[in-house]
This record gives sequence, C-alpha cells and structure tokens, in this order.
Amino acid sequence: MTEELTYKAAGVDIEEGDRFVRLISSLVKETFRKGVLSDIGHFGSLFEIDIEKYKKPVLVSGTDGVGTKLKIAFLCDRHDTVGIDLVAMCVNDIITLGAEPLFFLDYFATGRLSSEKASEVIKGIVKGCKEAGCALIGGETAEMPGFYADGEYDLSGFAVGIVDRDRIVDGKDVKEGDRIIGISSSGIHSNGYSLVRRLFFEIKGYGPETYMDEIGRTLGEELLEPTRIYVRAVKGLMEKSIPIKAMAHITGGGIPGNLPRVLPEGFGAKIKIGSWPEPPIFGKIRSVGKISEEEMRRVFNMGIGYVVITSDEFADAAVEALASSGYQAFIIGDIVKGQKGVNYA
Repeated sequence: MTEELTYKAAGVDIEEGDRFVRLISSLVKETFRKGVLSDIGHFGSLFEIDIEKYKKPVLVSGTDGVGTKLKIAFLCDRHDTVGIDLVAMCVNDIITLGAEPLFFLDYFATGRLSSEKASEVIKGIVKGCKEAGCALIGGETAEMPGFYADGEYDLSGFAVGIVDRDRIVDGKDVKEGDRIIGISSSGIHSNGYSLVRRLFFEIKGYGPETYMDEIGRTLGEELLEPTRIYVRAVKGLMEKSIPIKAMAHITGGGIPGNLPRVLPEGFGAKIKIGSWPEPPIFGKIRSVGKISEEEMRRVFNMGIGYVVITSDEFADAAVEALASSGYQAFIIGDIVKGQKGVNYA
C-alpha cells in the first residue's frame, strides 16, 4: 500500500454522519413533548414520567420494522413515507394495551450513508411521531460497507408508552355478544410485500410506474401508501368514554392471525363477510395472482387495519366517535362462545 488507510477509505464517512445529524436536528426537535429532558447527541435519552397524571404507571414497549416494503422505496427512489410505516408498526402495537405513546427511537443502517436520502427517511419518522403524539428522542445511524447493496438501507423502530395499571386493556372482560369494530386501513400497510413483489414485479413483470386503472394511480404510489396510525382513533374513543374491552392491530396474519391473540379462552370471533368495503388493491392481488380467499385473509388486512371490541350497547357510539376523529369504521362481527379463532359468515 502506498496510501495511508483511513476509515473513510474503508467505506465509513464520519463527516457525513455528523452532517446527517446536523440536517435532522431541527426536524427531530419538532416532535419533542412534555417529559423530554435531553437533546439529541447524548449517549442516552431522558424522559420524565408524569406521576401526577399516572398514579400506577406501567411502561409498554414495542419494536418492529418495515420489512420488504423498503424494496418498493428503493425501486421508486422515494424515501419520505417508510418512516411513517416504521412509527405506525410500533405505536399501533402498544396502543392495543391502552397505552399512550411517549417516545420513539429509530435504527437506520446502510452500506454508505447519504445524508439527503437518510434525511427523507427521518422526515417520515418525524411525521409519524407527530401523528402519534410521541417524541423522537434518540436513534442510531450505522454505516456498514459491504453489508447492504448500494443505495439500500434497513430500519427498525422502538416505541415506549405508558398506561395506568388499572386501565390496561387486556381482553379479560370480553364476553359473548360483544361487538367487533373494524377501522379502515389505508391499503396493504406493511405486511405481505414478499408476496406482492413476487406477483407484480417478478411474475407479471410490472414496474412501479405501471398505472392501475382499478386503483387510479401507479402501482408504486399504491404500494408506498403509508401504514395508518390509530393513536387518535383510540384516544377519541377514550375521550368519549367508550368502554374498550380489547384491541388488535391487524398486521401479518390478517384478522385470523391477530384478533384471537386478544380473546380469552372459550371465545371466538364471527366476522360478517361484506361488512366493510375492500380497497381495490386487494381485488387486484386476488385476481392477478389467482389467490384463494383463505390465503388473502391469512396474509393481508383486507381493508381493516385495527380492531376494537366493545359491548353491544356501545358499538354504534364507537363507530360515531371514530368518525368524528377522522376514521371510517364498521361493525364487522361478534364475539361468540367456542374455540378461540375467527370464522367468516
């Protein structure tokens, strides 16, 4: 070797990392809420719990990623939406226990850091945190040469929320005759993309610029539609004093794979076929791929991204409260006695 070997020559640009932090600092501060005690850049993040508001505080945590939906972002070279997905996949999980999201941390890993591209991702995370009412108080940016393909990255998110011990929503009070409220999804959300990519891009040879008449926009635009965040939906129900017995985030596995997780033993769910409108993208997937209805329901949310269970007497009021919060919702089924699971009728 005739030249001095440096970290930058090996593929890690410390200066670019510092520039990235400077670029996102003002964005991140936009999410700060009461309780945040530290600025970005420390080795840890500080958040003070409001012990006046929460008498028996219980912390609720969740972590997730965006999965192969990131491949669509790479194909489209659009990176400002997947950060919303990242926040949604985490906060939508912890609110099922009745928690209020407090703060969020992200992990961004790439082969070679591009501050501009990474900043677009952070913009999405910031937008998601604002929607969820939580602070983006920390994160990690990892530059790992040779580990990722050029221009690609991976994301992980970590959310922490809080709930009073006496107000934890755990499904223990669910009983026969309770109603199942389904809240509309914004589309595919962040699950099933391995099947979607295989079908549309590999088997059918479509591109992200392919225009879908049934959908009214390009395939890339549809597939990058962010996962809906349901924090305001749950908050609206609580503010209207709607008693919530159980909640489920409908992710991979669809309704059959997620709803039973919050049901007590001896109870199942009966879902009424046709009780909500199905987004056109699912019909396209079904028809183009000749996919069975059972497989569709097992893989995708089919238009219902979040489920709330309440007593029959509060079901109509719950739908009205959700509408006033900006969420379209439907009574999609009932709780029945029997084996834990989901039946469609």
